[in-house]
Amino acid sequence: MSDTSMRLQRYLARAGVASRRQAETLITDGKVRVNGKPASLGMSVEPGRDRVTIGRKVIVLAQKRWIAFHKPIGVVTTADDEQGRRTVFDMLPDSAGLTYVGRLDVATTGLLLLTTDGDAVHRLTHPKYRVPRSYIALVHGLDTAELERQANERVLVDSRVVAPSRVRVRGGKDGRSILEVTLAEGRNRIVRRWVEAMGAKVERLARVAYGPVRLDDLKPGEWRPLTPQEEKGIYRAIGMTGEGD
Repeated sequence: MSDTSMRLQRYLARAGVASRRQAETLITDGKVRVNGKPASLGMSVEPGRDRVTIGRKVIVLAQKRWIAFHKPIGVVTTADDEQGRRTVFDMLPDSAGLTYVGRLDVATTGLLLLTTDGDAVHRLTHPKYRVPRSYIALVHGLDTAELERQANERVLVDSRVVAPSRVRVRGGKDGRSILEVTLAEGRNRIVRRWVEAMGAKVERLARVAYGPVRLDDLKPGEWRPLTPQEEKGIYRAIGMTGEGD
């Protein structure tokens, strides 16, 4: 293997086609060709010299990009919506090769990470790596003291305990409470379902941090590239260097 070559599955992941594991399936299913010939698992390619295709599409290695985006309410986290709603990719000036990290439902706002590194996406969302996600929720249906009590006890969702690493509850206006929680899991609608399991209801929900990246003062609909320090923090959290793992 030359200094510039890489494993084919890594190449496909870096191109934003799929995670490395999904890329392995594409290769073993015979859907990937290198220089016109069927690819084999474990083979290496040299970016810029070898021609990698899936069907009629030429797969070009994307420049590594990381973006923090403040998803507004009503915008869907998908590439294409059958109901014609606006997607996060509609709001970015250049979304080529980008994949989102951890879906936010249409009614949830806040931090959404996007990247061209499909392998990193797989690790960031995999339960094994326990990458923390922090949220702020406006909750009604329980008084603040009872919400705080239950939030610090064992609460089951789908017969599994929800185990926050950090919980803070404080009183809000009109009998509502403000719940701040950090979870190292990303089950579908987990914060909403966790609160519902306590007998309360989430009125508003925002994700304010994902791993080392924080939303801070980014306004709804705005985006920014991650800093080098944030990128290093992400790769450190998932056991990668970001330099061709």
